[in-house]
Amino acid sequence: MTNTPFRLSEIWIYPVKSLGGIRLKESPALERGLQYDRRWMVVDDKGVFITQRIHPVLATVDVAIGEDGIKLANRADPSDATLIPFTSHDSIPIEVKVWDDVVTARKVCCEAADWLSRKLGTSVSIVEMTESTSRKIDPRYARVGLEVSFADDLPYLLISEASLTDLNSRLDQEVGMDRFRPNFVISGTHPFAEDDWKSIRIGDVEFQLVKPCERCVVININPETGIKAREPLRTLATYRRVKNHILFGQNLVVLNTGTVYEGDTITLSQP
Repeated sequence: MTNTPFRLSEIWIYPVKSLGGIRLKESPALERGLQYDRRWMVVDDKGVFITQRIHPVLATVDVAIGEDGIKLANRADPSDATLIPFTSHDSIPIEVKVWDDVVTARKVCCEAADWLSRKLGTSVSIVEMTESTSRKIDPRYARVGLEVSFADDLPYLLISEASLTDLNSRLDQEVGMDRFRPNFVISGTHPFAEDDWKSIRIGDVEFQLVKPCERCVVININPETGIKAREPLRTLATYRRVKNHILFGQNLVVLNTGTVYEGDTITLSQP
Protein backbone atom coordinates (compact mmCIF):
# COMPACT_ATOMS: atom_id res chain seq x y z
CA MET A 1 0.00 0.00 0.00
CA THR A 2 1.18 3.56 -0.77
CA ASN A 3 0.21 6.71 1.06
CA THR A 4 -1.32 9.41 -1.16
CA PRO A 5 -2.45 13.04 -0.68
CA PHE A 6 -6.05 12.06 -1.40
CA ARG A 7 -8.60 12.89 1.30
CA LEU A 8 -12.19 12.09 2.17
CA SER A 9 -13.61 15.60 1.92
CA GLU A 10 -17.33 14.86 2.36
CA ILE A 11 -19.53 12.06 3.76
CA TRP A 12 -23.21 11.86 2.78
CA ILE A 13 -26.17 9.65 3.58
CA TYR A 14 -29.70 9.57 2.16
CA PRO A 15 -31.82 7.85 4.81
CA VAL A 16 -35.01 7.80 2.68
CA LYS A 17 -34.28 6.72 -0.88
CA SER A 18 -34.65 9.66 -3.33
CA LEU A 19 -35.25 12.28 -0.60
CA GLY A 20 -32.72 14.86 0.61
CA GLY A 21 -29.24 13.98 1.85
CA ILE A 22 -27.41 14.63 5.12
CA ARG A 23 -23.74 15.58 5.34
CA LEU A 24 -21.88 13.95 8.24
CA LYS A 25 -18.51 14.36 9.91
CA GLU A 26 -18.23 10.62 10.57
CA SER A 27 -20.23 7.44 10.04
CA PRO A 28 -20.04 3.72 10.68
CA ALA A 29 -19.40 1.89 7.38
CA LEU A 30 -21.47 -1.29 7.40
CA GLU A 31 -22.00 -4.09 4.89
CA ARG A 32 -25.25 -2.60 3.57
CA GLY A 33 -23.84 0.93 3.42
CA LEU A 34 -23.26 3.81 5.80
CA GLN A 35 -25.43 3.73 8.92
CA TYR A 36 -29.00 4.90 8.12
CA ASP A 37 -28.23 5.26 4.40
CA ARG A 38 -31.26 4.30 2.28
CA ARG A 39 -32.80 2.20 5.03
CA TRP A 40 -36.22 3.75 4.30
CA MET A 41 -38.03 3.94 0.98
CA VAL A 42 -41.23 5.35 -0.53
CA VAL A 43 -43.52 2.85 -2.28
CA ASP A 44 -46.85 3.00 -4.10
CA ASP A 45 -49.98 1.03 -3.23
CA LYS A 46 -48.53 -2.03 -4.97
CA GLY A 47 -45.30 -1.87 -2.96
CA VAL A 48 -43.21 -0.68 -5.92
CA PHE A 49 -40.48 1.85 -5.10
CA ILE A 50 -40.95 5.50 -6.02
CA THR A 51 -38.11 7.87 -6.88
CA GLN A 52 -37.38 11.30 -8.33
CA ARG A 53 -37.53 9.78 -11.81
CA ILE A 54 -41.33 9.97 -11.59
CA HIS A 55 -41.77 12.45 -8.74
CA PRO A 56 -38.99 15.10 -8.91
CA VAL A 57 -40.56 16.95 -5.96
CA LEU A 58 -39.03 14.28 -3.69
CA ALA A 59 -35.73 16.12 -4.14
CA THR A 60 -37.11 19.08 -2.19
CA VAL A 61 -37.92 17.10 0.96
CA ASP A 62 -35.17 17.67 3.52
CA VAL A 63 -34.20 14.89 5.90
CA ALA A 64 -32.65 15.09 9.36
CA ILE A 65 -31.80 12.49 12.00
CA GLY A 66 -33.08 13.18 15.50
CA GLU A 67 -33.07 11.26 18.76
CA ASP A 68 -36.54 9.86 18.11
CA GLY A 69 -36.51 9.30 14.37
CA ILE A 70 -36.11 10.68 10.87
CA LYS A 71 -37.55 14.15 10.33
CA LEU A 72 -38.95 15.10 6.91
CA ALA A 73 -39.46 18.77 6.10
CA ASN A 74 -40.62 20.88 3.18
CA ARG A 75 -37.53 22.80 2.06
CA ALA A 76 -39.63 25.83 1.09
CA ASP A 77 -41.36 25.83 4.49
CA PRO A 78 -39.33 23.99 7.16
CA SER A 79 -42.20 24.33 9.65
CA ASP A 80 -44.15 21.93 7.40
CA ALA A 81 -42.62 18.72 8.72
CA THR A 82 -43.29 15.21 9.97
CA LEU A 83 -41.42 12.43 11.78
CA ILE A 84 -40.72 8.78 11.01
CA PRO A 85 -40.15 7.35 14.51
CA PHE A 86 -37.35 4.87 15.04
CA THR A 87 -39.84 2.87 17.09
CA SER A 88 -43.13 2.55 15.27
CA HIS A 89 -46.23 1.03 16.84
CA ASP A 90 -48.16 0.79 13.57
CA SER A 91 -45.50 -1.12 11.60
CA ILE A 92 -46.77 -3.76 9.18
CA PRO A 93 -44.69 -6.33 7.22
CA ILE A 94 -45.05 -5.77 3.48
CA GLU A 95 -43.47 -7.12 0.30
CA VAL A 96 -41.83 -4.33 -1.70
CA LYS A 97 -40.11 -4.17 -5.07
CA VAL A 98 -36.95 -2.18 -5.79
CA TRP A 99 -35.79 -2.73 -9.35
CA ASP A 100 -35.82 -6.52 -9.87
CA ASP A 101 -35.66 -7.38 -6.17
CA VAL A 102 -38.71 -8.29 -4.09
CA VAL A 103 -38.04 -8.20 -0.35
CA THR A 104 -39.98 -8.01 2.90
CA ALA A 105 -39.81 -4.64 4.63
CA ARG A 106 -41.88 -2.93 7.34
CA LYS A 107 -44.47 -0.29 6.62
CA VAL A 108 -44.01 2.52 9.16
CA CYS A 109 -45.71 5.66 10.38
CA CYS A 110 -48.99 6.21 8.57
CA GLU A 111 -48.89 9.89 9.60
CA ALA A 112 -45.60 10.50 7.76
CA ALA A 113 -46.89 8.55 4.76
CA ASP A 114 -50.02 10.71 4.66
CA TRP A 115 -47.87 13.85 4.84
CA LEU A 116 -45.78 12.71 1.89
CA SER A 117 -48.84 11.55 -0.05
CA ARG A 118 -50.22 15.07 0.10
CA LYS A 119 -46.94 16.44 -1.27
CA LEU A 120 -46.95 14.00 -4.19
CA GLY A 121 -50.67 14.07 -4.89
CA THR A 122 -50.81 10.27 -4.80
CA SER A 123 -51.09 7.60 -2.14
CA VAL A 124 -47.73 6.29 -0.91
CA SER A 125 -46.32 4.36 2.04
CA ILE A 126 -42.95 4.57 3.75
CA VAL A 127 -41.16 1.29 4.46
CA GLU A 128 -38.11 0.46 6.54
CA MET A 129 -35.43 -2.13 5.88
CA THR A 130 -35.15 -4.10 9.11
CA GLU A 131 -32.33 -6.36 10.22
CA SER A 132 -34.32 -9.36 8.97
CA THR A 133 -34.78 -7.83 5.49
CA SER A 134 -32.52 -9.65 3.04
CA ARG A 135 -31.49 -8.02 -0.24
CA LYS A 136 -28.46 -9.56 -1.89
CA ILE A 137 -25.95 -7.76 -4.09
CA ASP A 138 -25.79 -9.06 -7.66
CA PRO A 139 -23.03 -11.73 -7.47
CA ARG A 140 -21.52 -10.35 -10.70
CA TYR A 141 -20.26 -7.41 -8.67
CA ALA A 142 -19.45 -8.69 -5.21
CA ARG A 143 -18.92 -11.76 -3.09
CA VAL A 144 -21.95 -14.02 -3.00
CA GLY A 145 -24.17 -13.31 -0.01
CA LEU A 146 -23.28 -9.65 0.58
CA GLU A 147 -26.27 -7.47 1.45
CA VAL A 148 -27.28 -4.04 0.20
CA SER A 149 -29.77 -1.43 1.40
CA PHE A 150 -32.49 0.13 -0.78
CA ALA A 151 -29.72 1.73 -2.90
CA ASP A 152 -30.09 1.10 -6.62
CA ASP A 153 -27.65 -1.80 -6.69
CA LEU A 154 -24.54 -1.33 -4.51
CA PRO A 155 -23.92 0.03 -1.00
CA TYR A 156 -21.49 2.90 -1.65
CA LEU A 157 -20.86 5.59 -4.28
CA LEU A 158 -17.65 7.61 -4.57
CA ILE A 159 -16.94 10.67 -6.75
CA SER A 160 -13.88 12.93 -6.85
CA GLU A 161 -14.12 16.71 -6.64
CA ALA A 162 -11.92 16.89 -9.75
CA SER A 163 -14.42 14.89 -11.80
CA LEU A 164 -17.17 17.37 -10.98
CA THR A 165 -14.84 20.30 -11.72
CA ASP A 166 -14.11 18.78 -15.12
CA LEU A 167 -17.82 18.40 -15.86
CA ASN A 168 -18.60 21.96 -14.74
CA SER A 169 -15.88 23.30 -17.04
CA ARG A 170 -17.99 21.99 -19.93
CA LEU A 171 -21.36 23.33 -18.74
CA ASP A 172 -22.88 26.78 -19.25
CA GLN A 173 -24.20 26.63 -15.70
CA GLU A 174 -22.38 24.72 -12.99
CA VAL A 175 -24.07 22.00 -10.96
CA GLY A 176 -23.36 20.86 -7.42
CA MET A 177 -22.17 17.48 -6.19
CA ASP A 178 -25.60 16.95 -4.62
CA ARG A 179 -26.97 16.17 -8.10
CA PHE A 180 -25.04 12.89 -8.03
CA ARG A 181 -25.84 11.73 -4.48
CA PRO A 182 -22.45 10.22 -3.54
CA ASN A 183 -21.59 8.79 -0.13
CA PHE A 184 -17.93 9.74 -0.42
CA VAL A 185 -16.41 12.83 -2.05
CA ILE A 186 -12.65 12.67 -2.58
CA SER A 187 -10.21 15.59 -2.89
CA GLY A 188 -6.68 15.78 -4.30
CA THR A 189 -7.07 13.64 -7.44
CA HIS A 190 -7.06 14.40 -11.14
CA PRO A 191 -10.40 14.12 -13.00
CA PHE A 192 -11.78 10.58 -13.10
CA ALA A 193 -8.80 9.09 -11.29
CA GLU A 194 -11.34 6.90 -9.50
CA ASP A 195 -12.00 5.06 -12.78
CA ASP A 196 -8.65 3.29 -12.37
CA TRP A 197 -8.85 2.45 -8.67
CA LYS A 198 -9.35 -1.19 -7.67
CA SER A 199 -9.40 -1.01 -3.88
CA ILE A 200 -8.85 1.73 -1.33
CA ARG A 201 -8.54 2.29 2.37
CA ILE A 202 -10.39 5.22 3.95
CA GLY A 203 -8.78 5.64 7.33
CA ASP A 204 -8.87 2.08 8.67
CA VAL A 205 -11.72 0.82 6.48
CA GLU A 206 -11.07 -1.03 3.23
CA PHE A 207 -13.31 -0.86 0.18
CA GLN A 208 -13.34 -2.56 -3.21
CA LEU A 209 -14.41 -0.58 -6.27
CA VAL A 210 -16.60 -2.90 -8.31
CA LYS A 211 -18.17 -0.94 -11.16
CA PRO A 212 -18.83 2.57 -12.49
CA CYS A 213 -22.14 4.24 -11.71
CA GLU A 214 -24.55 4.48 -14.63
CA ARG A 215 -26.34 7.84 -14.58
CA CYS A 216 -29.96 8.59 -15.48
CA VAL A 217 -32.26 11.62 -15.70
CA VAL A 218 -32.24 12.08 -11.92
CA ILE A 219 -29.03 14.12 -12.22
CA ASN A 220 -30.98 16.61 -14.37
CA ILE A 221 -33.26 17.44 -11.42
CA ASN A 222 -32.26 20.55 -9.51
CA PRO A 223 -32.27 19.38 -5.87
CA GLU A 224 -33.14 22.88 -4.67
CA THR A 225 -36.27 23.28 -6.80
CA GLY A 226 -37.24 19.82 -8.04
CA ILE A 227 -37.25 21.18 -11.61
CA LYS A 228 -35.89 18.89 -14.35
CA ALA A 229 -33.75 20.22 -17.22
CA ARG A 230 -31.54 18.69 -19.94
CA GLU A 231 -28.20 19.14 -18.22
CA PRO A 232 -25.82 17.80 -17.05
CA LEU A 233 -26.75 14.42 -18.55
CA ARG A 234 -26.61 15.76 -22.11
CA THR A 235 -23.04 17.00 -21.69
CA LEU A 236 -21.89 13.91 -19.80
CA ALA A 237 -23.13 11.83 -22.72
CA THR A 238 -20.66 13.57 -25.05
CA TYR A 239 -17.58 12.26 -23.25
CA ARG A 240 -18.58 9.73 -20.58
CA ARG A 241 -20.65 7.32 -22.65
CA VAL A 242 -19.55 3.69 -22.79
CA LYS A 243 -21.79 1.70 -25.11
CA ASN A 244 -25.27 2.76 -23.95
CA HIS A 245 -24.25 3.83 -20.45
CA ILE A 246 -23.31 7.30 -19.20
CA LEU A 247 -20.82 6.87 -16.35
CA PHE A 248 -19.97 9.18 -13.45
CA GLY A 249 -18.64 7.94 -10.11
CA GLN A 250 -17.69 4.49 -8.85
CA ASN A 251 -19.64 1.96 -6.79
CA LEU A 252 -17.97 0.20 -3.86
CA VAL A 253 -18.44 -2.56 -1.32
CA VAL A 254 -16.83 -2.56 2.12
CA LEU A 255 -14.28 -5.25 2.96
CA ASN A 256 -14.12 -4.63 6.71
CA THR A 257 -16.53 -2.62 8.81
CA GLY A 258 -15.41 0.40 10.80
CA THR A 259 -15.91 4.16 11.07
CA VAL A 260 -14.92 6.70 8.42
CA TYR A 261 -14.21 10.33 9.23
CA GLU A 262 -14.20 13.51 7.15
CA GLY A 263 -10.56 14.29 6.41
CA ASP A 264 -9.43 10.65 6.42
CA THR A 265 -6.49 9.85 4.16
CA ILE A 266 -7.31 7.72 1.11
CA THR A 267 -4.74 4.98 0.52
CA LEU A 268 -4.72 3.13 -2.81
CA SER A 269 -3.80 -0.48 -3.37
CA GLN A 270 -0.91 -1.13 -5.71
CA PRO A 271 -2.09 -2.09 -9.23
